[in-house]
Amino acid sequence: MRLKGITIFVTGGAGFIGSAVVRHLLRNSHARVVNLDKLTYAAVLSPLTGATKTNYAFEKQCICDAPGVRRLFERYQPDAVLNLAAESHVDRSIDGPGEFIQTNIVGTFTLLQEALRYWRALCPDKRARFRFQHISTDEVFGSLGEDGFFTENTPYSPNSPYSASKASSDHLVRAWHKTYELPTLLTNCSNNYGPYHFPEKLIPHMIIKGLAGVQLPVYGDGKNVRDWLYVEDHAKALTLVLEHGAVGETYNIGGRNERTNLHVVETICDLLDDLAPSTDGPRRRLISFVTDRPGHDRRYAIDASKLERDLGWSAVESFESGIDKTVRWYIEQKPWWQAILERGYQTKRVGLSQ
Repeated sequence: MRLKGITIFVTGGAGFIGSAVVRHLLRNSHARVVNLDKLTYAAVLSPLTGATKTNYAFEKQCICDAPGVRRLFERYQPDAVLNLAAESHVDRSIDGPGEFIQTNIVGTFTLLQEALRYWRALCPDKRARFRFQHISTDEVFGSLGEDGFFTENTPYSPNSPYSASKASSDHLVRAWHKTYELPTLLTNCSNNYGPYHFPEKLIPHMIIKGLAGVQLPVYGDGKNVRDWLYVEDHAKALTLVLEHGAVGETYNIGGRNERTNLHVVETICDLLDDLAPSTDGPRRRLISFVTDRPGHDRRYAIDASKLERDLGWSAVESFESGIDKTVRWYIEQKPWWQAILERGYQTKRVGLSQ
C-alpha cells in the first residue's frame, strides 16, 4: 500500500515531467495527489483526463503567489511537495531570462517559505514525515569534456540563464535545509523524453517536422552529447527518492544513454521511414545544420550510481526502446500535438540573442 494516506503536492503537474509523475503516482500508489500549475503556454491537462476525483485534485496556482500557495497548504495539509514547476527551455531563456528568474528562483523561494511556515506548525509526527523534494537538472553542472560524468559532488558551473536559474533554486533548497532544518531532497536529472513532450524540445520537434516532411534543423555540428532518460523511468526514480531518500541528500538521475544530437535526429528519421514511409524518400535528406545557440554546452553525462546503489533504482528503457515507443506515440497521437499547433504555438527558431 505505497504512500497510503499521504497527500502530495506536485507543482508543475501539467508540464511534461510533472504530468508523468502525477500519472505514475495515481497508477502505482495510494497517495492523494494535488496538482498545482500556473498553466503557462507549455502546460497541457489532457494527459491527466483519466484522473479520478477521489485521489486527485487540480489547482491553478502560480508558485510565486505566496498567499495563494499558503491557502492551498492550509486546505490540503500535504505530507510532501514535489517541486517540478519551472521554466525549462534553454532557447527561450536566452531571449527572455526574466520569466526564468521569476519562476525558477522567486517561485522556489516562495514555495520554500510557505512550506517552512506550514512545516513548523505541524505536530511532531507529521513534521517527521514531511518532505520537500526539489527536481532539478544536470545543466547546473555546466559542460563536460570528452570523458567523465556528473556526480552529486560536481561543482556547479551553469552556462545559460535557464541553468543559472535552476542552480540558484538548488542552492536555496540546500540553504533552507541547512539553516532552517526543512527536510529537503534534491534530484538532478538528465534530458527527459517520451509521450506528451511539448513540441519545442528536440525529440518531439524533430518527429513533428519529420512527419511534415520539412527541414530538420540541427544546431552547430550536431555533436553535442546528451544523456537521455525516458520520462517514466524518471517518475519512478522521483517516487523512490520521496519514499526512501535520506533527508538533505542529492541524487543524480540519468539513463546511461549518451547520444549526440545528430544521432538522435538520424534515429528519428530512420524510425519514421520505417513506421510512416514518405514517398519523397529517406528523411535524413531533411537534416540541415544551423547556427548554434550561444553558450551551448558540449556534453552532459550523469553518474547515477548513488541512486542505483542506495535506493535500488535503474532505468528500464534503453534509448533504443524508449525512442521507438516515443516515435510510435507521436505518430498515433497526432490529434494531441496538432491541437497544440492549432492553438497558436509557433515552431520557429528562438534563442539567437540578437
